[in-house]
Amino acid sequence: MAKRSAAMPATRTTCQPCASVCAPRSCDSPRHRATATILVMPLIVQKFGGTSLANPEKIHRAARRAIRAKLEGNRVVLVVSAMGHATDELLDLARALCPDPPKRELDMLLTTGEQVSIALMAMAIDATGHEAISLTAAQLGLLTDSAHTRARIQRISRERIDQELAAGKIVIVAGFQGIDAGGEITTLGRGASDTTATALAAVLGAKECEIYTDVDGVYTADPRVVPNARKIDEISYDTMLEMAASGAVVMHSRAIEFGKKFNVPIHVRSSQTETRGTIIMTETISMEAISVQGVTLKEDLAFVSLNAVPNTPGVAARIFAEVARNHILVDDIVQNIYDGGKFANLGFSTNAADAAEARTVCEQLAVSLGIGGVEVDEGVSKVSAVGVGMRTHAGIASTMFEALANAEINIENISTSEIVISCIIRRADGPKALRFIHDAFHLSEVSNRTASN
Repeated sequence: MAKRSAAMPATRTTCQPCASVCAPRSCDSPRHRATATILVMPLIVQKFGGTSLANPEKIHRAARRAIRAKLEGNRVVLVVSAMGHATDELLDLARALCPDPPKRELDMLLTTGEQVSIALMAMAIDATGHEAISLTAAQLGLLTDSAHTRARIQRISRERIDQELAAGKIVIVAGFQGIDAGGEITTLGRGASDTTATALAAVLGAKECEIYTDVDGVYTADPRVVPNARKIDEISYDTMLEMAASGAVVMHSRAIEFGKKFNVPIHVRSSQTETRGTIIMTETISMEAISVQGVTLKEDLAFVSLNAVPNTPGVAARIFAEVARNHILVDDIVQNIYDGGKFANLGFSTNAADAAEARTVCEQLAVSLGIGGVEVDEGVSKVSAVGVGMRTHAGIASTMFEALANAEINIENISTSEIVISCIIRRADGPKALRFIHDAFHLSEVSNRTASN
């Protein structure tokens, strides 16, 4: 049996008279007690995704990283996802029984995947002689709203975590899940273990949040689609937030929101190597020198069109209030006025998973508001160019549109913001569009400062 390590106290006391560092109450000197300063050990949050926990060997590898961080003098909180493809398998099982499972029951089912992972991780750490404890969201006190399958975090209690860390344990938290005020189990949306990790890092005042995945950082494009994509060393919260919202699957967008709001550095890195990954951080002046830092492709998209909408005040407000009430996420919105301003065609893009529900909601609205008809197109995707340098560089749009023209790809809709240009195109054209735009901005090179000149 492995020898169990002694619990490390979470604080150290610096003795001013002798400039030594001692455990609390280890010095009996009255002068020491009068001038002591308590220094809290730094805390680090590590998150491991499903591919990094796919089998016992990978779980042991993740456990060794956590133990090493602890031995380096850190308090350690781990956030874990379900193993491998466990969540997908549970979803397939649910839909084999019920084509449209109740969202509450889906949350009850899907959270079991993370519960398996936290228990196995605690066992792996215990096997090495170190102490660990696994906690579900309910045990931790991670409170969310009541929106099943896409809940938002409202509050996190740190009392239980502080208690376990003070006892010298590595704390392992189930990602992706929460509990509402009525005690119902909720989930935060697919990929939202990242959000759990950064939210905990913010609440606990962590020095860094490490996101371990099967890639070694954030790339200028998805390397599975664009083979010459380049790893980015540093990226701003704003750029990464837009890339995540536009289809980059390496990070969950709400996770980046927490990082930005509380200024928590996020380190995206590989669980298989020791290579430094990508740091998501506060924007620097040098980042603005780069016109475009990345391009993304969002394929799981649908476009909902409401035709012959009466163009009167309050109609659009009623439409989107009802869409929001059903927790349907809206991406881009397009409106075209015709017939002398009497009618409008109003459309919006949303996640493909919400397409059926969006159709139902909008068809009900069509009856009540006198709308001509509703169409849903699930054959679209969105390609985007992102970079804070767009604020100071001209010609970004023309470069992107020329790239799509050279690829003989038609643009169905265009949307822009301060640091993003996006085009809705046919889904089949998505990968080709991504490669052409990536090459147009020379993103495989170390710098693309002159790509738009």
